[in-house]
Amino acid sequence: MTATSALPRLDRTLASAPATPRTRIVHLGIGNFHRAHQAWYTWHAPDAAEWGIAAFTGRRPDAADALGPQDGLFTLITRAADADTFELIGSLAEVRAASEHDRFLQLLATPDTALVTITVTEAGYRLGPDGRLDQNVDVAADVSALQADPRTPVSTLPGKLVAGLLARRAADSGVLTVLSCDNLPHNGSVTRIVVTDLAAQVDETLLTWIEANVEFASSMVDRITPATTDTDREIVAEHQGYRDESPVPTEPFSEWVISGSFPAGRPGWESAGAKVVADVGPYEQRKLTLLNGSHSLLAYAGSIRGHESIDAAIADPTCLGWVEAFWDEAELHLTLTGTQIADYRAALLERFRNPRIRHRLAQIAADGSSKIPVRILPTLRAERAAGRMPTGCATALAAWVLHLRGVGAPVNDAGGEPFVSVAATQDVRDAVVAVISALDAGLGSDETLIDAAVAQAEALT
Repeated sequence: MTATSALPRLDRTLASAPATPRTRIVHLGIGNFHRAHQAWYTWHAPDAAEWGIAAFTGRRPDAADALGPQDGLFTLITRAADADTFELIGSLAEVRAASEHDRFLQLLATPDTALVTITVTEAGYRLGPDGRLDQNVDVAADVSALQADPRTPVSTLPGKLVAGLLARRAADSGVLTVLSCDNLPHNGSVTRIVVTDLAAQVDETLLTWIEANVEFASSMVDRITPATTDTDREIVAEHQGYRDESPVPTEPFSEWVISGSFPAGRPGWESAGAKVVADVGPYEQRKLTLLNGSHSLLAYAGSIRGHESIDAAIADPTCLGWVEAFWDEAELHLTLTGTQIADYRAALLERFRNPRIRHRLAQIAADGSSKIPVRILPTLRAERAAGRMPTGCATALAAWVLHLRGVGAPVNDAGGEPFVSVAATQDVRDAVVAVISALDAGLGSDETLIDAAVAQAEALT
């Protein structure tokens, strides 16, 4: 028996463990980011004992398998450049697999539930290129299933939310806030669109009830959170004296900006450092562009240059130059200005250079087909409309095309098949044209842009 295996497993029977909080929040898409961010803010709210989270997994049940035996407890490892600190987070009242649909409906039907929060990544919203719900086979299957039986299990985020709202209406449980915490522009509005589009197909009478009872709030989230490793588990065992099968490493920096009225109430998140504002838009725009845009650029370009993590890529002067060029292009089109941009850029460089975070480029590279349109294209379109050629944007596009062709980080993209197919042509220029045209037909006919992207593809390889 190893020293680690002899240690007690983390759960609420440990003397130092907190009591289980009262469940009032349902969360969809539990992962490391949610636990380092919304769960952390909720645990640090002054009324944390009244705002427990019932969290449901996404595609895989792994988080439920790991956290269930621990009664939802986990250790947050805050990893500064010089040392780690450890904190036991107790805000998860229960952790469930996505397949436990009856429990989800039960929770949505109770008046105690005041909030549904979401972290399922951009792809999970099933937003089509026209800005409405994508009428794909999964969505169609959910519509048919809910028409036949509103309690039947469904697979998409819009389907789950509509099922939950049907259950809440049937129980007459009153008002509710749905709060998106994903890196998606106007995430509250997007959530409203996909939910109401699906609801209209299932039961049009639900739309009136939603209008009267459901708020779709918005937020901007920011905290770099890598995947958990065996080393993280070993470090927790050594420092904390218990076995935690699912600790979460994260960086010291954290930001949460929220907009909403929360008619059924919410935790006192502002006491934990969250900003509650009238308009999330300017903060969302800054973060999605400067942080997430440069993350995507580094994920593809950095991995092509042989790097595996953000800190290694940003230490490469060529990659740093591309990031700085992209930031110079992007900040011309942001609402926030002056020190609000300069200080943020400086903080990003410090965060990216933290050698102990080891944020893997392959992890960031996932689901590029839903990330590139919101992280890179707005700046690209604005720069081309101004008559300028944005080298940073062109580099990001070129690197993504090469990624789709099998260069650098492996492709892991739920919606990427159409782009992988058109990128597979023998000629790189043809691939660049095909991929950019699939993103935006107008940009695909921009010969100057194509020339710049091809030149950057050649520089990358």
